[in-house]
Amino acid sequence: MHKKLQNKYYFINKFDTNYIDRQDKNTAFIYRNYQSKIDLITIIKIKNYCKKKGYKFFLSNNIKLAIFLNLDGAYIPSFNKNTGHLAYSFKKNFLIIGSAHNNHEIKTKELQGAKIIFLSSIFKKNKNYLGTYKFKLLSNFTDRKVIALGGISSKNIKKLKLLSCFGFAGISFFE
Repeated sequence: MHKKLQNKYYFINKFDTNYIDRQDKNTAFIYRNYQSKIDLITIIKIKNYCKKKGYKFFLSNNIKLAIFLNLDGAYIPSFNKNTGHLAYSFKKNFLIIGSAHNNHEIKTKELQGAKIIFLSSIFKKNKNYLGTYKFKLLSNFTDRKVIALGGISSKNIKKLKLLSCFGFAGISFFE
C-alpha cells in the first residue's frame, strides 16, 4: 500500500512550470486534456518535471499509457465504465483514482479498482451538484478514500473540515 496518499489534486491540461512550482508537496497532478490528441512529449515532460520536484503525476483516461510510462497512477473519469484494465499487471505503487457523481458510479469505480474516488460537484452548482449534505451521504456508501471536487475556493475550503473527505481536487483553486 502507499506510504502517504496525496490530499490535493490539481487537474492540468498543459505543461506550465509556473503553476506546478507554486504548489506544495501534498499536491498531485492529473493531466487531463480531452480537447486535443494525446501528446506523448508533453506527458513525458510533465512526468520528468514532477519526478524531479517530488510530485505525484497521474494520467487521465489512458491506463495503458500510464503503465507504459511508469507514472504514479491513472485517473478514470466518471464517463469511463470500462474494466479492461483489470487484466493489466501494475507495479506495486500504481494507483487508480476515479470520479463519480452518484452511488451507481461509486460502485463502478470500486469495480474498476479505484483506491480513491472523487465526488463532484460539492460546491459548483452544475447538473452534478451535490452540496455538503449529499456529499457526506454518498461518501458513506464506500470504504474508499473520498476526495471533494468542484467549486472549491479559498472562501469555502474550511467547510471541507466538516466532511469526512481525504482531500480536495480542482483547477481554479490552484491557479
